[in-house]
Amino acid sequence: MSPFFVPVLGQTLSLLDINCMLITTTPNVEGKRITNYIGLVNGEAIIGANLVKDFFAGISDVVGGRSGAYEQGLREAKSIALKDMMDQAQRLGANAIIGVDLDFQTIGTNGSMLMVSANGTAVVME
Repeated sequence: MSPFFVPVLGQTLSLLDINCMLITTTPNVEGKRITNYIGLVNGEAIIGANLVKDFFAGISDVVGGRSGAYEQGLREAKSIALKDMMDQAQRLGANAIIGVDLDFQTIGTNGSMLMVSANGTAVVME
């Protein structure tokens, strides 16, 4: 899988915006050498269910459509978690994050909230 850029709250971060932070799900990047393994970095985001979203999501489920409101909320939560992870890696002096894993979990009473967590290994590459 190739490295990717992260959309954060409706806008895509460029290499300049994230100080050349490379993010990949793979354990290495072809043609790059890891000179320092800094350690684990992570970011989390929690989104709550909304009665209006639930109502329209229920209608979508009945007629077999997709729930755009939930999909947008999920994308935003994922972006926030990835951005938090990148910020932590930059503070530690990393210029890349490898082995990134995204996890999604329902929490709260009756699964009323969704937690998105992003984890990876902060490294320095040349």
